[in-house]
Amino acid sequence: MKATFDGTTIRVGNDGRSLYDQSGYGRPESDGLRLSPQEALYLLHRQKIEVPGHSFDTLFAEFADQPNVMRSFLVYRDLRERGYVVQTGPHDFRVFRRGEKPGKGESLYLVRVLSERDPIRFDKLIEEVMASRNMRKQYILAVVDDEQELTYYEIKLQKLVDSACAITALSPTDAILTGKSAMVRVQAGSPLEQAGYGKRLDSERLMISPVELLYLMNQGTIRLSRGNKTISASEYLALACDVDTELTLKHTVYTDLRGHGFTPRTGYKFGHHFRVYCGTSAHSDLLVHAVEKEASLAMSVISRSVRMAHSVKKKMLFGAVHSSGIQFVEFARIKL
Repeated sequence: MKATFDGTTIRVGNDGRSLYDQSGYGRPESDGLRLSPQEALYLLHRQKIEVPGHSFDTLFAEFADQPNVMRSFLVYRDLRERGYVVQTGPHDFRVFRRGEKPGKGESLYLVRVLSERDPIRFDKLIEEVMASRNMRKQYILAVVDDEQELTYYEIKLQKLVDSACAITALSPTDAILTGKSAMVRVQAGSPLEQAGYGKRLDSERLMISPVELLYLMNQGTIRLSRGNKTISASEYLALACDVDTELTLKHTVYTDLRGHGFTPRTGYKFGHHFRVYCGTSAHSDLLVHAVEKEASLAMSVISRSVRMAHSVKKKMLFGAVHSSGIQFVEFARIKL
């Protein structure tokens, strides 16, 4: 089947309509079928079409000045060879359910193609995921690494469900500032400890971390002092932020997690801000990292995070903080 190339667009005549009717290739026009670069390259590679004057290599060279053409072709080819019908847009591709095609089914996935070094802008990502959700589609990142290997990630905006565990009522307690942490004199098994706060120093003393301390002070549970001076929550925040510039960000996410009845503890050994217990299990359920909504992280950084979370059987969430609240974004590897 012969196609024409005018230097910009590839078209197949009316005899090519079968490519659309049978397998969902191209966009029908009055004089035939218009193919995207990815579709044309794939069909030429599979010897389904001919482009006079061009081989696969020379046609690829014609499209080489288009951004990300190699990555998008690799993803398109992979999806097609997995049995999906794929069309361009919105985002990069829309992917139909197996056995379905345009006009005779609906798309299941909206796919964005990235390289391993591309930055993830959380504000843009959240916007795209919300648009996909409004269209009742799953939002997928297709990441192409430097060796042309593909990894797929499903991105979800998670609405946290309150824990069924009862929240322990805590009485006001005095604490002494020790560096940027605080020391509380309470016996082992105290309500404060049972509620998931602190690390025991000895049988009489509990050490409270900065993010826990700030939260408990704002809740009116901890009265903090140093010597004879009482320290307010705002004074402590200014003091502690000199050492931990992320404290305000972490405190915002920590407060939200506590508000759902969860127990956040440090996630340092996993490379993240928090490991989070959502119920009574002895094992944490989530890894959570706090970011500004306007922040960008390299996809390679997120990939390491997802791999770590998967290896320890936890979900990986990023808490994107903005003026109107927190949006929790879950990244999960999937097999299409």
